[in-house]
Amino acid sequence: MDTRPKKVAIVHDWLVGGGAERVVFALHQMYPEAPIYTSYCPPEWRQRMDGKVITGWLQHFGKIRKFIPFLRIWWFTHLDLDGYDLVISSSGAEAKGIKVHEGTKHINYCHAPTHYYWSRYDEYLKHPGFGVFDPIARVGLKLLVGPLRKWDYVAAQRPNAIAANSTYTKQAIKKYYDRDAKVIFPPIDIERFKAAAGGTRHGFVIGGRQTPYKRVDLAVRACAKLNLPLTVIGNGPDHKRLKTMAGPSITFKTGLNDTQVAEEFKKAEAFIFPNVDDFGVVAVEALSAGTPVIAFKAGGAFDYVKPGKTGLFFNEQTVESLCQALEGFPGYHFSHDEIAKSAEQFSTQEFKARFNAFVKVQNRS
Repeated sequence: MDTRPKKVAIVHDWLVGGGAERVVFALHQMYPEAPIYTSYCPPEWRQRMDGKVITGWLQHFGKIRKFIPFLRIWWFTHLDLDGYDLVISSSGAEAKGIKVHEGTKHINYCHAPTHYYWSRYDEYLKHPGFGVFDPIARVGLKLLVGPLRKWDYVAAQRPNAIAANSTYTKQAIKKYYDRDAKVIFPPIDIERFKAAAGGTRHGFVIGGRQTPYKRVDLAVRACAKLNLPLTVIGNGPDHKRLKTMAGPSITFKTGLNDTQVAEEFKKAEAFIFPNVDDFGVVAVEALSAGTPVIAFKAGGAFDYVKPGKTGLFFNEQTVESLCQALEGFPGYHFSHDEIAKSAEQFSTQEFKARFNAFVKVQNRS
């Protein structure tokens, strides 16, 4: 019996760049003829997806689209997905709420239950991201979160099956949506980091978008307090604040290309990962370079940080707790080759194989 879907569509919240977009790109490679429906997409991602991206009137809202969930809900729930055997929604927001016709399988790859309704609701109240309009945004979120949570829960019941990007996300899906999920780790370009230039390892490194919830400040403060060398890679709204708290042992590097980032990872003694992430692509990239990860003991890090083998945990999201881990780090002896090998389970090839097997099981059910 042929269980392969004959006509496939992919639906994603928005294409702007990040870990979720890498999942969509891998799905595009698996199903190159499938159209990709999304609320917004810049020209570079249209080109990367070989012109298969389909947007609508939300495309013209630009960045404003981020702050109008009701319009995104309307757009996604009114997509005409008739005639497809399989629709794959890649979503951490509204895309999972699509409606498919009878006989069409809907598989959702869940990056997280919608953050601003559930696990990070309090964070969004503190930092809504509207600038001078933050006070209005806070009032709006407080008033609307009730009905939006109800819609989000109902939307999460629509897929025939759900895949989660981590054990942490699987648990959150059960908690907030009362659904079971299959863990399929997202695709990581591990070869890029294996190919980085080696050499003597010295100091610590942290990378990623510099926003408050990423807690880069913990790494900066801890390394400044202990006078340990730390390279901070990237940029973001927290960049200026981070520089004001940095001591002479802290180096900031912005505008690095992919090769340069990989080189920085491979010459560091350890990568610091102080935030709670649903998965944590950047931490696994560090592992791919053979670099151990010092992570806050929470979130997706449990899937890849094995104490004493691939890294260390610190127990509290405080400068003091991180300092204790950094001071104890020299007492461990890590095998960089073994660490790099541990990251192979997160390769793009592994993602494709596991997702393909998941689809086959669903098509037989």
